[in-house]
Amino acid sequence: MKRLLPLLLLLSITFAVNAQQKKKKPGGIASKPSQQSKFLEKQFWLGFKAGTNLSEASPIKRYTVTTPTNYAQALNDKVYDSFSKTGSQATLEATFYYKGFSFSVQPTYRHSRFAYSNKFQWSNPDNSAEQLILNYHQEQKVDYADFPLIVKYDILRNKIRPYVQAGVFYSLLINATKSVKISGTDFASGGTNQFANQAIIVGAKDLFDNYWGLMAGAGMDYNLGNVRVVLDVSYWKSMSNISNAANRFSNDRLAGIGDAQDDLDLNNIVISAGVLFPMRFLSNSFKTLDR
Repeated sequence: MKRLLPLLLLLSITFAVNAQQKKKKPGGIASKPSQQSKFLEKQFWLGFKAGTNLSEASPIKRYTVTTPTNYAQALNDKVYDSFSKTGSQATLEATFYYKGFSFSVQPTYRHSRFAYSNKFQWSNPDNSAEQLILNYHQEQKVDYADFPLIVKYDILRNKIRPYVQAGVFYSLLINATKSVKISGTDFASGGTNQFANQAIIVGAKDLFDNYWGLMAGAGMDYNLGNVRVVLDVSYWKSMSNISNAANRFSNDRLAGIGDAQDDLDLNNIVISAGVLFPMRFLSNSFKTLDR
């Protein structure tokens, strides 16, 4: 029995040393990552997003068909509505993830709307009471194919993963239309008469052009089984003129009512939600890429 106790003590010490060496390499160096950990460092995602957008057209340089002689030109300037019209977009997303960073291409079909209004006034120089006031309200609808290249960074890497993103995009014009509503007040026909004409709707693709810009935003991923649910908000700013300067006065119907296209920046607030699917799996029983 006395010989057995030292033997058992020696075996216990040997087992403890071997277990400690399995956990940690000599010299305090951590053990190598497992194959599963290496797998989790990168992933390919493919999915679909859709949502809404709000647009702001900002004039770079203003143009007009008519020039007033008895009041300031600025009174005829167009007043643009900012982020008042909702549009829509649909996106295909292909993303490569590596150690917290994601590199993404997201071709998008986008329908955007923006509006502006302006006013023209005529008065009889011999009788100031005889006036004609014309109010123009114009809504423009543009369809673009956007091709962005986006870099994302995951702030947290849990089941819920907030992230920030930034990128560059090029927008290819598909179609555009313009709707013009004219209303006014006539003080020159022997009384006070208010009127409103039926809206004029014209194709306006020749008034717009392709453009490029920058985008930045934030979002959140949520892992749901083998699917990742995505919600993001971003700001897209054009860095070039969206108007076709060569065709500014080419539309006879618009020129006839005194309209000329300004040089414009087009900025958008884009809100999207969707789902992404991983392209690489460990096994059928492995749910998502995150423990």
